[in-house]
Amino acid sequence: MKKKVAKVEVRSFNPTVNLIFNIVLALFAFSCVLPFLFVIAISLTSETSLAENGYRFWPGEFSFAAYSYLFSGAMSSKIFQAFGISVFITVFGTVINATMTSLYAYVISRSNFPFRRFFTLFALVTMLFAPGMVANYLVMVNLIQLKDTIWALILPIALGPFNILVMRTFFKKTVPDSIIESARIDGASEMKIFISIVLPLAVPGIATISLFAALGYWNDWFNALLYIQKDSLVPLQALLMRIQSNLDYLAKSTGMAAQVQGGLAALPNETARMAIVVVATLPIAITYPFFQRYFVGGLTIGGVKE
Repeated sequence: MKKKVAKVEVRSFNPTVNLIFNIVLALFAFSCVLPFLFVIAISLTSETSLAENGYRFWPGEFSFAAYSYLFSGAMSSKIFQAFGISVFITVFGTVINATMTSLYAYVISRSNFPFRRFFTLFALVTMLFAPGMVANYLVMVNLIQLKDTIWALILPIALGPFNILVMRTFFKKTVPDSIIESARIDGASEMKIFISIVLPLAVPGIATISLFAALGYWNDWFNALLYIQKDSLVPLQALLMRIQSNLDYLAKSTGMAAQVQGGLAALPNETARMAIVVVATLPIAITYPFFQRYFVGGLTIGGVKE
């Protein structure tokens, strides 16, 4: 039996149109990177130069005072501890989120599952009608008693209805029923089919929801504000919010300014805020190219034999 080779039609653009698209995309990419470069430049500017010359793309006077303030003394140990907490909940929470989302979405994407409509509507309703902060707090604190535990930072966003619906559509469009039926005829179990066949085909979708989950965990500070009081469990974003609040308090407190007798003038204020933005944004920005590699590589995996 001869195998049918599918012909791939390659579309080519006019060189002029291709050049215009490249220029537009380059300008769009530059507009996305420019604000972050501006923030980095401000964080490397001295506070006095910033007050005299205002905001500039090139610092009038270079200074690492903002970073020295963040990474000096007791503040340094707290930031590194909070950084470790954020890395742990981001990695571990992303794995849990991607696993639960993929399993849920795969089940409701199969036409032979009799309750697929019920569980799809169940996920959709939870996305449209949120229970509110009070109900969430009572469940987390009183019912399952997760206050001041690491699980209080992981479980609230461990499963999201939006990601479920995205993966459901991805499974329906990407994983053909013919592959699943062929594996069942060969005697493969459902778990074997999911691990050996479905997951390799779903790498782009899983990478996408994993990126969404990682961003959610890394930028989450509100759950720490609600459920965490121990200093050893405070994540990076919540700690940086506290530092910024302290800076605002010091800047507005005229009584304290009089007590320190001019010491407040040497305290980085605006530059420290920008340094906080850099510290909070740079790690997740560095990890994005690794997800991008899976986006491209996953597109060429799998296929249907005819």
